Amino acid sequence: MSFAPRRCLVPFGLAAALTCAAPALAEHAPSAETAAPQGKPQLVVAIAVDQFSADLFAQYREHYSRGLARLLTGAVFPSGFQSHAATETCPGHSTLLTGVHPSRSGIIGNNWFVPAIGREDKKVYCAEDESNPKSTSDEPVVSPGHLKAPTLGDLMKQADPAALNVAVSAKDRAAVMMSGHTADAVYWIRGKGFATYAGRKLSPAAKAENAAMAATVARGAGELPVPDWCGPVDHATKVGNFTIGTYRFPLRPGDFSGFSRSPRMDAATADMAVRLLDELPLGKDDVTDVLSVSFSATDYIGHAFGHEGVEMCIQMDQVDRAIGTLLDALDARGIDYLAVLTADHGGLDTPERLREQGVPYAGRIDASLTSAGLSQAVSRDTGITARSGPLLYGAGASGDIWIADGLTDEQKRKVIAALVARLEASPQIEAVYTADELAGVKLPNGDPQDWTMIERVAASYDPERSGEVLMMTKRALVPGPARPGYTATHGSPWDYDRRVPILFWRKGMTPMEQPQPVATVDIAPTLAARIGLTEPAGTWDGRCLDIDAGEADSCSR
Repeated sequence: MSFAPRRCLVPFGLAAALTCAAPALAEHAPSAETAAPQGKPQLVVAIAVDQFSADLFAQYREHYSRGLARLLTGAVFPSGFQSHAATETCPGHSTLLTGVHPSRSGIIGNNWFVPAIGREDKKVYCAEDESNPKSTSDEPVVSPGHLKAPTLGDLMKQADPAALNVAVSAKDRAAVMMSGHTADAVYWIRGKGFATYAGRKLSPAAKAENAAMAATVARGAGELPVPDWCGPVDHATKVGNFTIGTYRFPLRPGDFSGFSRSPRMDAATADMAVRLLDELPLGKDDVTDVLSVSFSATDYIGHAFGHEGVEMCIQMDQVDRAIGTLLDALDARGIDYLAVLTADHGGLDTPERLREQGVPYAGRIDASLTSAGLSQAVSRDTGITARSGPLLYGAGASGDIWIADGLTDEQKRKVIAALVARLEASPQIEAVYTADELAGVKLPNGDPQDWTMIERVAASYDPERSGEVLMMTKRALVPGPARPGYTATHGSPWDYDRRVPILFWRKGMTPMEQPQPVATVDIAPTLAARIGLTEPAGTWDGRCLDIDAGEADSCSR
């Protein structure tokens, strides 16, 4: 399928972002006359696509024609890794611009449990200030306080307070973990529009974007277009008493939830980022700024419909367009920017479709491996119960299990021994580790694809926050029963959840592709080298990647 090149006007509205024709890939290829980038860029643009696995990237890369096509003409690392086991949104985003594993950032999951905390569910959200009496795990007072490491933006502002550090996403945890502790502006969706930290007022840009979204939702819209190349995946798969695989995202008037969990949300995120370019302004002086943009719709769609239906194919087209909206806006403003794109984690298709496609062992985790099932079983085995509430918290996707508060040391030892025995006997469990085992693991410096299972788990183990026992399920198992809106997930230590693409682009770069494994913790030191930011040894867990395709070493500048 070919596209006639046509330059879209900027700034882009929501409708334009969803319908503007795509320019040909050749438009973005560097020419002999294009000067190689010199000196520091005016702006670092860090882009995350939530749940954008290396498998999705490989499957659809030949069809990209807008923003992702542009980035494919830069430095491409198709085998990037989230090195750790807890492949969830919050830990994954925390690695991107801190350059450290969750074991150092402290962001071990989207949530963790604190059995001694005063709230009934004992759950703490990764991006909340639970000390605020208004905060609950369901309605958190959003805060970066749990993040133990500085982000690139934090370090840039430390070096020069004039540097701007800005982030936008549909998800609060994505924007917070990429911007860190010193964000000049940070926005996410809450309720029916973009919101920010408590005590900060919405800027005119946020108000304008909220008004644009409200108008779109009020009108409603028809189905999104299906590219010709989506034909092979456009068929129904039965999951329980419903089907997936053929949905085209019609928007009922007034349905903001349908809007926010569709490709239209990525278009709105790109629009919001463009508005912030002009409002702040970003990239307009000789001090390098950073703009972090996390696109969330791929994750929402992956959970609801899996990876191998027409829904994800439509999304791959639409997120390509949304990224193109942002990059075209940067070009139109004459900003010299260095862009990087990656993902917080990958994902798994629905077990029902996987079984149709030759994965007979794909399935859902047995109810006996939930916190409720394990609590009952271990209480029967030991005769030990909690003073109130369940004996155990956690289990599920990320595998951490916490023990109820108030037990004696001897009771805890018995509970841990019984729990480990139960888990090791389960045919759905690949590995079980205790906190004592993980505390002694030294993380390797080698390729993340070669890390052992215990090394992967240790990379997301924090003794202050992680569970007393961690269980790792076997391949292709999904926690929880299927329901409309939830058919598949991520969070495992397997490579379909760990592998993500990493792409760097700056005008004039010589294209290169390096298939050897690299890690998301390599991104921050790579960007730091390109903007001349020098940090002490030990600041990063990752290494600087040489993204020059010639004899020059971009890490030694």
